[in-house]
Amino acid sequence: MKLSDFFYSLPDKLIAQAPLEERDAARLMVLSRHKGSIQEKVFRDIASYLNEGDCLVLNDTRVIPARLYGRRGTGGEVEIFLLETGPDTPRALIRASRRIREGEVIEIEGGHLATVLGAADAGRFVRFNAPMSDILRSGHVPLPPYISRDDVPLDQIQYQTVYAVSDGATAAPTAGLHFTRELLDKIAAKGVKIAYVTLHTSYGSFAPVKAEVVEKHKMHSEFFEISKRAADIINSSKKAGGKIIAVGTTSARVIETSARENGLTVPMSGETDLFIYPGYMFKAIDGMITNFHLPESTLLMLVAAFAGREFVLKAYEHAVRSGFRFFSYGDAMLVV
Repeated sequence: MKLSDFFYSLPDKLIAQAPLEERDAARLMVLSRHKGSIQEKVFRDIASYLNEGDCLVLNDTRVIPARLYGRRGTGGEVEIFLLETGPDTPRALIRASRRIREGEVIEIEGGHLATVLGAADAGRFVRFNAPMSDILRSGHVPLPPYISRDDVPLDQIQYQTVYAVSDGATAAPTAGLHFTRELLDKIAAKGVKIAYVTLHTSYGSFAPVKAEVVEKHKMHSEFFEISKRAADIINSSKKAGGKIIAVGTTSARVIETSARENGLTVPMSGETDLFIYPGYMFKAIDGMITNFHLPESTLLMLVAAFAGREFVLKAYEHAVRSGFRFFSYGDAMLVV
């Protein structure tokens, strides 16, 4: 399978640069895999597509202020984008006008120091002279590069789901950004079960695919967790005939990582590098809520695996013609 099989043209004007004032006012495209139909709705209409006994699975990861700005001893500006925060020497993407030498010390905002170490599987290892909690106090919201502006205070709220509790993500699980507390309450009142899982969205999700043959791409691993409570909620819905609806590709990957061949999930935690692309046989999920993703991305490939590549690309063409907003702060899609 070629990388170019997942390319589509997108005008820059359709890349959302800021969130809407109301989260659930985003547009919603509804795809029916069985009918092959495409409908246009508003995101707050999502409740009408969920029925009593269904299970909505949300990723409760919380975005950390992972973007750090600093200066070299020469005065040159440096950006340090943290890919993780747990290890003593976390991995980070380093951006500077000239290559940074191993052992070079960067002074970051807040007065702390970062020593750049050797190469990691992604980026470089970095050592700080203060606890990570202190380092992150001077961090910025890690808006993706296609948002061509600096972060502002509003992003600290809007680039975070309303149910985020587990610190660790360096990118938002964007499908969940559309939910409000009121909408979740409305969904629960219909008898829809809600389960929370965790996947700390990081480089594994947004790393570009460089291999021309899709099957040769290697996903970077990301931490995930599905508790016994979450697994029990999902499994009870599955056994009763309810549909399992994954909110975002990250939730889908957690469910599919923990699912057995009978479609039931088991509680577990660890690292997942599950790469889902067309040909993958889904074991547990019956529907998916997702945003519109970058061309040739692993996220687009996952959605194509679930709904069919040609159908998804047809839907994307429809979205472009209809002026849908794309990517992190953009509109949403429901695939059932």
